[in-house]
Amino acid sequence: MKILIVDDEPLARERLAKQISELADFEVAAAVENGKLALEFIERESPEIVLFDIRMPVMDGIEAARHLSTFENPPAIIFTTAYDQHALEAFEASAVDYLLKPVRKERLASALSKAKRLNMAQLAKMLMPANEAMPIRTHICVRSCGDLLLVPVDEIQYFHADQKYVTVVYQQGEVLIEESLKSLEAEFSTSLMRVHRGTLVATRYVQALEKTNEGLYLLKLSGVAEGVEVSRRHLPELRKWLKQRTA
Repeated sequence: MKILIVDDEPLARERLAKQISELADFEVAAAVENGKLALEFIERESPEIVLFDIRMPVMDGIEAARHLSTFENPPAIIFTTAYDQHALEAFEASAVDYLLKPVRKERLASALSKAKRLNMAQLAKMLMPANEAMPIRTHICVRSCGDLLLVPVDEIQYFHADQKYVTVVYQQGEVLIEESLKSLEAEFSTSLMRVHRGTLVATRYVQALEKTNEGLYLLKLSGVAEGVEVSRRHLPELRKWLKQRTA
């Protein structure tokens, strides 16, 4: 079975690779230094097992594991970490096992054997979101023209729903996702505001509220050419927020 090692520490990657090379039925497909590179590799090569460190720059192991729930054939996940069991309780639902560093060869072999026995249905169930207290994502995972695209949340100006899909408008353009506005609003409640039944705006980009000659209210966002329509239902809350921001 092919294994991807994900750890920002070169020595940790080398240690795991050496231990795996001594085990039958397993081989290292690659070793990368963060979750973003891991997702890109998994999309291309589909390894059966991923060994994720938790704390890494760019994208940590926990967030990368959450994105894997959107993959058609997700790999089994094993966390390698310096955390103790109590700290990992929130993450156990998405992982086959976890290994405390420094990783012992016997525990690694046991975890890999456990992952080897799981089928696709069991893996998909394990990756289903099970804890509302999970860390907020720093990226939105998107598939565009067959490629994997990771959109930084900080670059997103607004979300707009249209039937089944949600359009993500960000600094580099627009993409479609299949997440609901309700789930996005819940996860990013501190940085998003609903201004219309089908629109969530990123408060960091809000510039001004304008009224057109036709009586429509439009919200001007930094970097967005056209104003975003504000419904009369959400207008009072928006005005209140704008007033507090300038106070």
